[in-house]
Amino acid sequence: MIQIEEKQRCCGCEACRQICPKGCIRLERDEEGFDYPIVDTDRCIECHKCERVCPFMKLDEPRKPQAVYAACATDEELRRESSSGGLFTLLAEDTLRRGGVVFGARFDEAWSVCHDYTETIEGLAPFRGSKYLQSRIGDSYQQAEQFLKEGRSVLFTGTPCQIKGLVNYLGRAYDNLTAVDVVCHGVPSPMVWQRYLATLRAEQGEIKGVSFRDKSLSGWRRYNFVAQMATHSGGGGVRQFYGDNIYMRGFLHDLYLRPSCYACMAKGGRSHSDLTLGDYWGVERTCPDLDRALDEDKGTSVVMIHSERGRSLLEGLPCHYQETNYASALAGNPAIERTVPEPPKRQLFFEQLDAEPLAQLIDRLTTIPLHQRLWRLLHHGAHRIKMRLHRLV
Repeated sequence: MIQIEEKQRCCGCEACRQICPKGCIRLERDEEGFDYPIVDTDRCIECHKCERVCPFMKLDEPRKPQAVYAACATDEELRRESSSGGLFTLLAEDTLRRGGVVFGARFDEAWSVCHDYTETIEGLAPFRGSKYLQSRIGDSYQQAEQFLKEGRSVLFTGTPCQIKGLVNYLGRAYDNLTAVDVVCHGVPSPMVWQRYLATLRAEQGEIKGVSFRDKSLSGWRRYNFVAQMATHSGGGGVRQFYGDNIYMRGFLHDLYLRPSCYACMAKGGRSHSDLTLGDYWGVERTCPDLDRALDEDKGTSVVMIHSERGRSLLEGLPCHYQETNYASALAGNPAIERTVPEPPKRQLFFEQLDAEPLAQLIDRLTTIPLHQRLWRLLHHGAHRIKMRLHRLV
């Protein structure tokens, strides 16, 4: 039976719970806000299926992609609405036009994130956009398997560990499955997110919309965190540069990620996805002609091909794309391979969480010394000047 003795060895994919033939595995939330499987030993029949599907029971070797592309949708409105280049929506629309089903992550009524599926183009909107939270998989693996057995095309998107959990759960290859993972920095505690939302509600009222990656005003590089409040009309609420938003600050300092994110076993092509999608940071250097022609600050995706199915899908999409190389993509987005180290202040954060206001605690634990801030200002200033000169050439 599955037994979680080290929390770094559970990513919360729920494959074990869904595969259990006796339904004797439940999830239990710990003091940090993360869910872990608990087995009812009285009902367990020791079939070991839960162990066989666990992503941590077998560590695969990293694999380099077959090809790497910079890509963005030809539809400029779609590109503006997407976190980067709009490739997820293009893949999803192609699947739905073929009578298929699309699985992705959406907000629920409490602004937590859960996995769900849609069979309509209209149902894609909630799946679009980055969500810096761990989504609850629920019964999505079981549902996807049922659609696959019916002969339906399935596009399943998720974090690398979620895709690895899906592949392990299915236990066999399906020609009608396209598995797509996203470049993942790590998933923060849902409990911390809910505490952050509680402070917003206390200050401004009920929430009616959240965007972690709004680029409508400041572009793709300097995206904003936006929370629309029901009590504000005309676009009121919270709009902050991502580095100034307190929740994003703690997230980007790796302060409250799931323990398994500090020891990820699915990055670097080990999820067995067909495609990997992410932001192509540095595309202006790698693909200067594409950048100048398409205005890179609207967002460009990195697309990594891991299978012939993935390659054929990309070639049929209405998008601009240019082949690049893996080293360039990795240089701009090291999260493709790199697992972040656990910060020394993480334990202190959770110890102090009930004793100090959340914003004050995050601010105190993530404040950068003055000399480092001055160096960053100089570095970013030089980069902005370089970008302006680049666009004038």
